[in-house]
Amino acid sequence: MAELGTTLNGQHQSTQSPPDHLGAHRPAAGTRLPSVLIATRHGESTANVEFQLAEAVGALSVPISCRDADIPLSLHGQQQAQALGRWWAALPSADRPRTVWCSPYVRTAETARIALAQAAGLGAVPVTLAVRYDERLRDRELGVLEMLTRAAIEAQHPEEAARRRKMGELYYRPPGGESWADVALRVRSLLRDVCEEEAGRPVLLVAHDCTVLMLRYVLERLTEDRLTALGPVHNCSTSLWRAQDGRLRPAAWNAVDHLARDN
Repeated sequence: MAELGTTLNGQHQSTQSPPDHLGAHRPAAGTRLPSVLIATRHGESTANVEFQLAEAVGALSVPISCRDADIPLSLHGQQQAQALGRWWAALPSADRPRTVWCSPYVRTAETARIALAQAAGLGAVPVTLAVRYDERLRDRELGVLEMLTRAAIEAQHPEEAARRRKMGELYYRPPGGESWADVALRVRSLLRDVCEEEAGRPVLLVAHDCTVLMLRYVLERLTEDRLTALGPVHNCSTSLWRAQDGRLRPAAWNAVDHLARDN
């Protein structure tokens, strides 16, 4: 299999092959890319709600006892996932994903299931469309800092809080956890497989804040400064890259207009 640099940034395509039966264009020989790559963060989770409340008052704990992987969507998050499905259904046929790669966490799996049901109910995709779960799309692992508020980290792990500020998020790895750079490594691995297996087809990735950030970091070759200047990835936002001249080029980032229309 080609290295990622070759896979994502291949030779210039002077011509484009005919569309397949779904309307997607197959890439020219030597270049294997999805025609469109769409990434979304899961809908609002119950943990998102609890952490927002805790941060607002400087609380040292949140009422969450389950694993991070088992946190579900909030009611609002379920509504966001429905809006994502309607956005999916409204895409032009050639851009409409018929393949979904998803983090196996509960909140991402629920997002994919609800969005797919909504899009299928509108006749845009087959109701039998399969969701592929891949652990490389999981959220960043925070190790000893998992489920701790900012106030709790400062109080219980002051040395880690100081080291985090010094090193920055790209390179800071909490004990037992991952840095952003660690997440980027698994994102690169995932993209190799996506490009190989989904060449010429539109694909949807359902993931997490950090995972989507690292997709942009890798695909657009961002510097650390540009990466850290980005704001948070919004719940059920859409980011899109389109195959052009042998590369996946950005077309939209962190868009939420489809959510505002449903408020």
